[in-house]
Amino acid sequence: MLPATSKLCAAISYRHLRNMTGLRRQAAVAISQELSRLASHSPGPSTWIHQVRRRSSLLSSRLEEKPFSEMEMSYIKQGEEALQKSLRILEDQDNWKTETVAGNGDKVLSKVLPDVGKVFRLEVVVDQPLDTVYGELVDNMEQMGDWNPNVKEVRILEKIGKDTVITHEKAAATPGNIVGPRDFVSVRCSRRRGSTCVLAGMSTTYGAMPEQEGFIRAENGPTCMVLRPLPGSPSRTRLTWLLSIDLKGWLPKTIINQVLSQTQVDFAKHLRQRLAR
Repeated sequence: MLPATSKLCAAISYRHLRNMTGLRRQAAVAISQELSRLASHSPGPSTWIHQVRRRSSLLSSRLEEKPFSEMEMSYIKQGEEALQKSLRILEDQDNWKTETVAGNGDKVLSKVLPDVGKVFRLEVVVDQPLDTVYGELVDNMEQMGDWNPNVKEVRILEKIGKDTVITHEKAAATPGNIVGPRDFVSVRCSRRRGSTCVLAGMSTTYGAMPEQEGFIRAENGPTCMVLRPLPGSPSRTRLTWLLSIDLKGWLPKTIINQVLSQTQVDFAKHLRQRLAR
C-alpha cells in the first residue's frame, strides 16, 4: 500500500520570471504564491527540513529547459503541495502516539489531524547507504511489486521533467480478503538536497487511468518518505515514512488502523530483504 523539499517557486528570481512568457510565467508566479502561503503557516523547521527547503531554484531551471503545459504545471504544483504539507506534519513533534514497536526497533506512530484524518509515521534504520535506498525507491519504483507482497504493481504513467511522475499503484488484498484490492493514481515528486532526500505524493486524477474493474479506487496523501544518513554512521540510512490513506468503502476504524500500521512494518522488513540481495 505504498502510495510511494523545497518551496521551489518561492526562490524563483524576478530575472527568471522576466525571461518567461505566457503560461510558464503565470504558472510559476501562481505556484510561488501558493507555496509561500503554505510555508507561512509552518512552525520553525527542524534542521533537516530547513536544509531541504533552503536551496530551491530547480523549478525555474526546469521551466527554462522545457515549456510545460498547463496540465503538467498543475501536477507539479500538486506534488509540491503534498511535499509542503507532509513536511509540516512531520516537523510537528506533538501528540504522536505509539502504534507498534518491533523487536528490531522499527516504530510506527500515529496522530489525528483535523484536515487530514489519521496519519501514520514509520521510523526505521536501514543498514544500507542512502544512495542504495534512494535508487530502490525512486529509480526502481516499478519493481516494487517484485519484492513487496502488499503491492501488486506500480506503473509510471507519465514523467514530467526530472522530478515529477504520475503513477498507478495496485495494492494486494489483505489475508482473508479483510480489505479487498485497492488502487491509487498518484502524483509523486522527489527532491534531494545535500544529504537529505524527500519523496512526496498525493492522489490525483488522470484521464487515461479511470477506475479499474475489481479494484476500489482509494486515495492517499499527503505522504512522503524522508531519507537521511544515520548520524555517525553514513553507511546506514534513517527512513521516515508518513502515510495517509483513505481506503474508501465501509471498513471499521480498528481494521484500518491495524492494516495500515502493519503495512508499514511489513514494508520495512521486505525493503531490507530486497536490499540485502
